[in-house]
Amino acid sequence: MSKFAWVTLTTNDTYSLGALVLAHSLRRAGTVHQLAVLVTPGVSESMRAKLKDVYNVVQEVNVMDSQDSANLALLSRPELGVTFTKLHCWRLVQFEKCVFLDADTLILQNCDELFEREEFSAAPDVSWPDCFNSGVFVYKPSQATFDKIVEFAVKYGSFDGGDQGLLNQYFADWATSDIRKRLPFLYNVTAYASYCYLPAFKQFRDKIKILHFAGKMKPWLIHFNSQSRVASVPSDYSHANDLIQLWWNIFFDHVHGQLTTNMVGLAGALSQLRLGEQRTPEQEAYEHMMRRQCWESGQVDYMGRDSFENIWKRIQQTMDSKPQAPAAAAAEDEKKASTNLIILKNGDLVWQPHQTQAPSNAPRQRKTTKQRISHRFK
Repeated sequence: MSKFAWVTLTTNDTYSLGALVLAHSLRRAGTVHQLAVLVTPGVSESMRAKLKDVYNVVQEVNVMDSQDSANLALLSRPELGVTFTKLHCWRLVQFEKCVFLDADTLILQNCDELFEREEFSAAPDVSWPDCFNSGVFVYKPSQATFDKIVEFAVKYGSFDGGDQGLLNQYFADWATSDIRKRLPFLYNVTAYASYCYLPAFKQFRDKIKILHFAGKMKPWLIHFNSQSRVASVPSDYSHANDLIQLWWNIFFDHVHGQLTTNMVGLAGALSQLRLGEQRTPEQEAYEHMMRRQCWESGQVDYMGRDSFENIWKRIQQTMDSKPQAPAAAAAEDEKKASTNLIILKNGDLVWQPHQTQAPSNAPRQRKTTKQRISHRFK
């Protein structure tokens, strides 16, 4: 068996959706090397079982937080602190060499040649090319290196509060010491249009090896139609529409059928949906929640379903509609209450099973853990 491994990290069931698709994209590309995933206590046992089906190694690690809220605030990404947990990848000493991949990457072509590179090899970051992007990098596992990086982090911190700033400080000579450690950008292409040189993306798209969904908008948060199995790609990602659809196709073919209601957050919610069939009230509730999530994260489809023309039509329909009679309104509320709801509360995804409403004079009962599944989006 190969002594090389592709390594990723997931801290919850929702991000594990990306890890599962990533693993299948590696298999689809024909890699001959092993797959390893680091998981934190936030990943459920049900999800771990599915990860073990596609990864050779599933290893639990503790969460390491940089606690550098001031610098993270500059990026408007306070959740990035836990990405210091990525440093545990250096502790996979059973392997001779590894390539780390963020769970929001997608393999488009075989990249096994990356294992011919030496530590520390990475591609330039699109926003500051003299720094590398830490979403894809070649490294050599070593407990000694892990200890040194952690000691460095404690002493100097990170200029962005996350792993990318820390690793760029630790491997400070990456840009100047050895040109062979500077990976072509094709090994870590950013999908988001604001980070992308679109003419070059169109010119070289057939040569892209690894696509990286950097930023807040992840492919699993993009709205899709369960009946047609087609993703509704926001305008900022329209140039990569077919590649985002590829992510969803892999999800449909290899991941969705493996999800269970015991999983937390979005993974558990998606397990309830039936693909290729007429849309159910659950699916409509899910789509409404996902559309709201897109709006709140700034991903508005201005040229499509969220265009001003469509918004104006909806306003007119609302203004022209007749008020419902009390009895009809009550019946409609009862109909809505009979479905399972997916709602978003302060960033928490909640799958709330229907319960018969108690009389108004009856004491209100708190929902048990089994009746409420919640997970904070990463």
